[in-house]
Amino acid sequence: MAKQNKIRYGIIGIGKQGSRYAGQLFAGMDKNGVLTAVCDIAEDRRAWATQKFGDKVKVFDNYEALLDSKLVDVVLIDTPHYAHPVIAKTALDKDVNVLCDKPAGVYTKAVREVAQYAKENKPNLKFGLLYNQRTSKIYKAAKALIDAGELGNLKRIVWIITNWYRPQAYYSQGGWRGTWAGEGGGVLINQDPHQLDLFTWLAGSKITSVNAIARTVGRQINVENDVTATCTFENGATGVFITSTHEAPGTNRLEISGDGGKMVISGSNDFNMKLEFTKLETLEPEFSKTNTVFMGKPKSSKKTVKFMPHEVLKGLLADKGQHINVIRNFSNVMLDKEDKLVGNYEEGLNGLTFSNAIHLSAWLGRTVSPQEDGFEDTYYEELQKRIEEEKTNSVK
Repeated sequence: MAKQNKIRYGIIGIGKQGSRYAGQLFAGMDKNGVLTAVCDIAEDRRAWATQKFGDKVKVFDNYEALLDSKLVDVVLIDTPHYAHPVIAKTALDKDVNVLCDKPAGVYTKAVREVAQYAKENKPNLKFGLLYNQRTSKIYKAAKALIDAGELGNLKRIVWIITNWYRPQAYYSQGGWRGTWAGEGGGVLINQDPHQLDLFTWLAGSKITSVNAIARTVGRQINVENDVTATCTFENGATGVFITSTHEAPGTNRLEISGDGGKMVISGSNDFNMKLEFTKLETLEPEFSKTNTVFMGKPKSSKKTVKFMPHEVLKGLLADKGQHINVIRNFSNVMLDKEDKLVGNYEEGLNGLTFSNAIHLSAWLGRTVSPQEDGFEDTYYEELQKRIEEEKTNSVK
């Protein structure tokens, strides 16, 4: 792109998250970015923006008008999930760069189509996903250890992430929540996109099969709020993913084991997270081959990295959080100050594929493979069935 001082951002959807990003950009938290336009179909949100930003930011009531305005270099999409790939495609058509909030979409077929369109027709445009958890120091440290071969060949990844507690009041506050037509799913599509992305990102391999139970427990909603899924990866590792929004107290524990040892990340939030790495002195397969001691075990050493509250707080005060760091990264890549986006849109297929496979396995009552013929079409058809059933048989 032509050299310029700052990247001009427009935000489509200024609800809870979109308004947060708008406020951060307007406050200058990205020194290379500036907020120039926002859009929302809700009159009260537009009124909020006019009061908040005055005449310094143009307010639109439809996203196409914003995209046609020539006021933005990048559009940040923060609308309901189904609209993400639709708006992204429109923005690309109008030669506007795209940064999309999670998830990339509800079903992989739509995401794959727009990702392919971008690659084939708009290779000069930047097309990213706001995967802020990839900027977390603790997950970056875990990824570095795995990529450096410290764990050897991966054996298993287990994530129990049940500290998403949501009471009935949460789902009752908006008609779109807890519905197939509104959200496209429950805990998987709303709370877990970052964890599903990290799960596949850390594994560094495609998922080849999934067997899952996804159900509704203790809430008057139509979608899942309780999931237990097992999977296999192309690299031979296996995985277990357990999540819910109805357990109290909840758990957040990620355990990754390999031939070279085990890594455990635990803690309820950013202020008490820790990483424990237990490294074997000898790779397990080699130890088993050479060991002659009955019930012998390989020797190991443990290293614990704690992310102390004062250190986290200091970082948050300096950086203003992970989300703005992704926006900063996008601006830097636009200005050729960095080489790589934190997350590109196409990578959204990885976690979303896992999510779709979990749903499909639960719906069909069998193991499914994302590589099987007709996977994407079957998922879409089954999703439409649930949307139609919801219209006449809704619990909400």
